[in-house]
Amino acid sequence: MRYSVDVIIPMYKPGKQAFQLIERLEKQSYPIGKLIIINTEEKYFESNFYGTGFLEKYRNIEVHHISAKEFDHGRTRAKALGYSNADIFVCMTQDAIPKDEHLIAHLVEALTQQKDIAAAYAKQLPLEDCREIEKFTRSFNYPEEPRIKTKDDIETLGIKTFFCSNVCAAYHRNIYDMVGGFEKKTIFNEDMIFAGHAVKKGYAIAYAPQAEVFHSHNYTCMQQLRRNFDLGVSQAQHPEVFEGISSQKEGKNLVKLTIRHLCQIHQKKWIPYLVISSGCKYVGYLLGKHYESLPQWLIMKCTASKNYWNR
Repeated sequence: MRYSVDVIIPMYKPGKQAFQLIERLEKQSYPIGKLIIINTEEKYFESNFYGTGFLEKYRNIEVHHISAKEFDHGRTRAKALGYSNADIFVCMTQDAIPKDEHLIAHLVEALTQQKDIAAAYAKQLPLEDCREIEKFTRSFNYPEEPRIKTKDDIETLGIKTFFCSNVCAAYHRNIYDMVGGFEKKTIFNEDMIFAGHAVKKGYAIAYAPQAEVFHSHNYTCMQQLRRNFDLGVSQAQHPEVFEGISSQKEGKNLVKLTIRHLCQIHQKKWIPYLVISSGCKYVGYLLGKHYESLPQWLIMKCTASKNYWNR
């Protein structure tokens, strides 16, 4: 059976990577119906795309503009779905670059191998400038073996049962609607919140390592703190998904394995940075989990999503 597929990409100040992403999507072996771009602040899009002739090369691209105040990780993607009637939709970010022309085909194959799979997410590969610690984190979070995760895995996998990333993930539209879709107001983590709801309702999440995108960041310690603060907030706001399921054990295990890896490759010089950055992640996460008891000024210092708190 041939499924119809649309791709949804939120954009903000798109640059060279966005051009590269679109060109690689247009060369996919599995046909894409519509490429739906929800762009934040039209003025930034104008300076990068309009007048270049780039968008005119492709007839399947739709661009819809919103203001920065309107942007929300969940609601913006849900808005994009209002423009799609496809059987399957793929969420991507503007800085995720398909490794080859079979990305969509592999995602569709993984998503449709069983009737109960709600979402299938791709493997993220490090970019050339990626630091060694982040490279190892990528290999930890995105192993070589495929996996289908259900509620039976919660006891052994813990929070990783709900792991799914909208950097590149495909969703079965019918199941998405039955589960209730993305949260319409969420600071972050809309993909895992949806996956958690889906798993708890009896659906499965598939990891598809054959589907590969290049995507990585070299965050500073403060950026890590702010990112994990928002992560903690998202978990605190959704106890129906995350209550009773700790992510701290997983974090400690990653730090131990990373130290061992750095020793094995004779890169011990990175261990102090690992300890400091891991401490920042943990502090940010704990602050986020207890955001309700924090003063507004401290929340604004800690968050990476200031517009979220001003709505």
